Amino acid sequence: MREIDGQPDFQEEESTELYEHFRVVADRGQQLLRVDKFLIAHLADTSRNRIQQAARAGFIHVNGRPERSNYRVKPGDVVTLQLDRPRYESHIEAEDIPIDIVYEDEDLLVVNKPAGLVVHPGCGNYTGTLVNALAWHLRDNHNYDPDDPAVGLVHRIDKDTSGLLVVAKTPSAKTQLGLQFFNKTTRRKYNAVVWVNFAEDEGTVRGNIARNPHDRLQMGVFPEDSEIGKPAVTHYRVLERFGYVTLVECVLETGRTHQIRAHMSHIGHPLFNDARYGGDIILRGTQSAAYKAFIRNCFSLCPRQALHARTLGFRHPRTGKEMDFTSPLPADMEALLNRWRTYTAGRA
Repeated sequence: MREIDGQPDFQEEESTELYEHFRVVADRGQQLLRVDKFLIAHLADTSRNRIQQAARAGFIHVNGRPERSNYRVKPGDVVTLQLDRPRYESHIEAEDIPIDIVYEDEDLLVVNKPAGLVVHPGCGNYTGTLVNALAWHLRDNHNYDPDDPAVGLVHRIDKDTSGLLVVAKTPSAKTQLGLQFFNKTTRRKYNAVVWVNFAEDEGTVRGNIARNPHDRLQMGVFPEDSEIGKPAVTHYRVLERFGYVTLVECVLETGRTHQIRAHMSHIGHPLFNDARYGGDIILRGTQSAAYKAFIRNCFSLCPRQALHARTLGFRHPRTGKEMDFTSPLPADMEALLNRWRTYTAGRA
């Protein structure tokens, strides 16, 4: 088994989907025993410290619930190790893929990811990812092992979402940065173009997020007081109105899979050209041939969900200095907004 990464990879949007890597059922004669000691006895090639880090990150589950390392295992308990990446044992190959590095030092680097780039190898995408690109960029750094989950991506964003990501070059950096995401002390803002004009200037969406039982490729939104899914909170603020679509800024309190996309769709504002959540059809506007041609042109200008991780802030894991980064809107979203500005001015 590979060493356990002590921190979660938070995604939007940073995906917090977990994958089972290990499972053991405590037998009927099991005496009460701390779960970290219990796992040491069942897992090879790892340390108690790694297991404790995994527990702090919410990776150790007992009977389907995350537990701390001091949980005492009892007979019949089902103990699982849930990691933030699918099981994939093949070596990560370094690939010469251009990446936009906004900042780099001996502990970390900040990358501005383009839309269309998958962040991590997974089902159907085992090459050509940001992780492969990072392996190439850091190929001369003998302390960086792309196969070691104790370093690398601290959080993630979707393939067709653009914007800022922080990458840890050392286990200590990943531990410290991961805890900041876990404790919600990072600063992240997203820009999104959504369908329909907002009646209000700002607001908050609350609702648990879980897999849509009718479509496993979608995330569904469920009542806060339900036992379905994980709590999620998205704050939004209107930046610019175009009558039929709106540019908004979103701030996440939580980092659930597809959080912004699911929450905006839930309140009737799907992201523009988000095929998975119904934003790739005309939801507002006229029925004229000219308008339909205009929308088709807009879809061509920005052929993906119009979502960009624009700002990222955190405390440096070594120095403690507060660091903030801003990424300009990518060319496709800027072109989309300019087209809508021209259209709105023409209507006026």
